[in-house]
Amino acid sequence: MTPNEEGYFFPAEWHPHRATWLSFPHNIDTWEDRLPRVYEAYFKFIAELASEETVCISSGNDKTKSVIELGLNQRGIPTQNIQLFDFKTNDSWCRDHGPSFVINPSLGEKAIVNWGYNAWGGKYPPFDADDAIPSNVAKTLNLKLYEPGIIMEGGSIEVNGDGTLMTSKSCLLNKNRNPHLSQKQIEEKLKLYYNVEQILWLEEGIVGDDTDGHVDDMTRFINSDTVLTALETDRLDDNYSPLRENLELLKKIKLAGGTKINIETLPMPDPVLDSGLRLPASYANFYILNNKVIVPTYRCKKDDEALKIIEGCFPDRKIVGIDSTDIIWGLGSFHCLSQQEPEV
Repeated sequence: MTPNEEGYFFPAEWHPHRATWLSFPHNIDTWEDRLPRVYEAYFKFIAELASEETVCISSGNDKTKSVIELGLNQRGIPTQNIQLFDFKTNDSWCRDHGPSFVINPSLGEKAIVNWGYNAWGGKYPPFDADDAIPSNVAKTLNLKLYEPGIIMEGGSIEVNGDGTLMTSKSCLLNKNRNPHLSQKQIEEKLKLYYNVEQILWLEEGIVGDDTDGHVDDMTRFINSDTVLTALETDRLDDNYSPLRENLELLKKIKLAGGTKINIETLPMPDPVLDSGLRLPASYANFYILNNKVIVPTYRCKKDDEALKIIEGCFPDRKIVGIDSTDIIWGLGSFHCLSQQEPEV
């Protein structure tokens, strides 16, 4: 049986949360000597989360647990809403390897979909511990676990909570994920395990994105019929053409009910470089909480413009900008770092 057959669905991110799941950063191969700088922004993120919902953190071992407890104490962050779990992890990108919760409100039940995870096409082995996180969480919370049997990362999809899922061809159709499956077969898996009616396909992702084009760096649903999509206005910038192409696709698309998508645009930040390498900095990698939206900022003049636009999209939520300049060095930001657990 699949979630679709048993009445479970994957809710939109603005659906009320019970908790947010994180995998604490510790991998030296990812962060090298930058972890102390990364922790400054990361603990600010934890503090904002914990001020209004439970924060569940995979800590892995006693050493990492001590780092977390010391960091919380030094910054005066209240711990009553913070729970540590001794799940081992390879890296910190919980959006992609963490538990994907589906709910059945009529039964008052919750379950987890255990999508396969291979570190974005086998780019960063080992990834076995990360791949085991959903099953570990399901066992600990005593939840049903569904097994689709394909590779799929959380950052590669967006849902509107009303039957539509959006993704990108450059990622989910990449042969480093599921080379044995056709586009139609992948669509069928998404429909069965997230209980959606319609799959929308964008094209390429942003420059510097090692995930092969995750949609959460470029286009996000902000309600059931509206997207906020990143747009680059500098024609000489490498992001100009792919983001413009995705905008034109969005203009032509109709939702499952037959209506067109409302489109709001979001600027791209000034390029963030490290040793000449373009990093995948984007304001679209925001995370929606129950009463807030956490937005990555990048120490540039466009930060304020982006925050104002996102504030207009979420009038019922407080908009909180957190400097992500050090975190983006790991090639992700706050949405990549988190996975929501919905209320039933």
